[in-house]
Amino acid sequence: MAMRDLIPWRRQENTAPALFQNEERSPFVQFRREMDRLFDDFFRAPLFSGGAFGNASLGWPSLEVKEADDQVTITAELPGLNEKDVELTVHDGVLTLRGEKKSEHQDKDRGWSERYYGRFERSIALPDGADESKCEADFRDGVLTVRMPKSQEASRGRKIPIGTRGTRH
Repeated sequence: MAMRDLIPWRRQENTAPALFQNEERSPFVQFRREMDRLFDDFFRAPLFSGGAFGNASLGWPSLEVKEADDQVTITAELPGLNEKDVELTVHDGVLTLRGEKKSEHQDKDRGWSERYYGRFERSIALPDGADESKCEADFRDGVLTVRMPKSQEASRGRKIPIGTRGTRH
């Protein structure tokens, strides 16, 4: 089998061995078709075409970066987390957001439990002039907002404390 036969978008239509070309009921032909279908579906997935699945799995949490003349604002959506689950650092022009999401559900009466664990990390290159020493962050309703004023004399490197502002109950 040639290497090009393994690549779904280069595959020729009728590449089954000559022995089974006319035997539609052969388990080998059916197996080959099923494998071809799986490869086709995999390479057609949004992960490879830049769709939502790719963005959700590789770019979590979702970020929004806004740059104005006097300030840079970065917003991260972190549903189900609080400020204790998130670490925010800035060093050499890069803002790094790290954390871990944990969730456990248990129903002893029905005899089941679910656990979800996942670590995440996102790094954002900051625009020139962002003043890292005056960076502020607050966490409210699952949304982390980082504000950084712009100045010409920006110092480099510090950990940013995350506070709560106007938390609703």
